[in-house]
Amino acid sequence: MKQTILLTGGAGFIGSHVVRLFVNKYPEIHIVNLDNLTYAGNLENLTDIDSKSNYTFIKGDIVDKEFIDKLFKQYNFDGVIHLAAESHVDRSITNPLAFVETNILGTVNLLNAARHSWSDNMEGKRFYHISTDEVYGTLGETGLFTEETPYDPRSPYSASKASSDHLVRAYYHTYDLPVVISNCSNNYGSHQFPEKLIPLCINNIKHN
Repeated sequence: MKQTILLTGGAGFIGSHVVRLFVNKYPEIHIVNLDNLTYAGNLENLTDIDSKSNYTFIKGDIVDKEFIDKLFKQYNFDGVIHLAAESHVDRSITNPLAFVETNILGTVNLLNAARHSWSDNMEGKRFYHISTDEVYGTLGETGLFTEETPYDPRSPYSASKASSDHLVRAYYHTYDLPVVISNCSNNYGSHQFPEKLIPLCINNIKHN
């Protein structure tokens, strides 16, 4: 294998599509899928690729620092695609601490592990952090955000994602960690957990 890439949250809605794309499109790259298999993670999303030679699934929690450090030492990752997150606004209102732990502390654990693993040579390495448009707050009269829009999170979920964004940028400026951040907006599609509006409506229509 030319490279080994860690993909967190790869059994979830977006993650499973990314894992499948990478495993099928880049057979020379070893994809390690790390997922804690909470309510939103489902390995049935990936039954079509689970026997591929360039694919490995590992069950684990990004909040567990020692586990993450051991994982980086074992696989010597060349890149990280970080999708794992608590992501539902209503759940964040009920239990904000879970969002702080996973979205902030979990991200810092990954950043630290990557920084130490790549300290001798950052060339060719990349930490790709997937965020959300909700860090920008509520849409105003213009009806759109840009990457220049000021951060204005309005829920524990969006605040935790905004915090993780700031930490990823801080590791770039402080430690020269090679990072990329993207802010997704209203993704929907197959394998999405039906707590979100569009899959919920489709599911209800299908069941009358």
